[in-house]
Amino acid sequence: MAKYPVAGRVKQRLARGIGDVAATRFYRSTLAHTVLSLGADPRWRTYLAVSPDTTVDAPCWPSSGNVARILQGAGDLGARMQSLFDGLPPGPVVIVGSDIPAIRPAHIIRAFKLLASSDAVFGPALDGGYWLVGLKRSPRRLAPFAGVAWSTENTLAATLANLRGRAIAFAPTLSDVDTKEDYRREGTSGERLVPRTARRSGP
Repeated sequence: MAKYPVAGRVKQRLARGIGDVAATRFYRSTLAHTVLSLGADPRWRTYLAVSPDTTVDAPCWPSSGNVARILQGAGDLGARMQSLFDGLPPGPVVIVGSDIPAIRPAHIIRAFKLLASSDAVFGPALDGGYWLVGLKRSPRRLAPFAGVAWSTENTLAATLANLRGRAIAFAPTLSDVDTKEDYRREGTSGERLVPRTARRSGP
């Protein structure tokens, strides 16, 4: 899942600490790394779910011949994730964010393996949320996002409460980059993830 990667629309908390230009550059680099790295792996099909829907054909999205762009749809984050889980082709689905510098294909294959024996898998984030969520989607539909308050220290706990009684597994804990302190800790490495020739220019 990705937001339109232009200044003022992405990483607004981070921008307050390091400026719009640096925050947007970081987001674009990390997004491109995620798309190119995960999209090149033949063990799964990768989709780039974009928001807002009207930007689906914008020129500044990272390009990969193996990655189809799809719409996130309307509503809050939970409604949009539920829409993706309900609308994608049959089989287990894993959703990840687009601002996780440490994400690697090994994390994704591990999540799919965990879904073989679990109903859901989560990758916890350090701030109380999660950077990955996966659902087996069989034999029944799950709807874990109802009533969840997003971007709080209780986001993961609230989602897990909606899945009480289900088999839950956990991927490794990773961090997104939301603040100047996060950026200093690991954000600058994110800007070196993607060669300049692989980055797309745009507004």
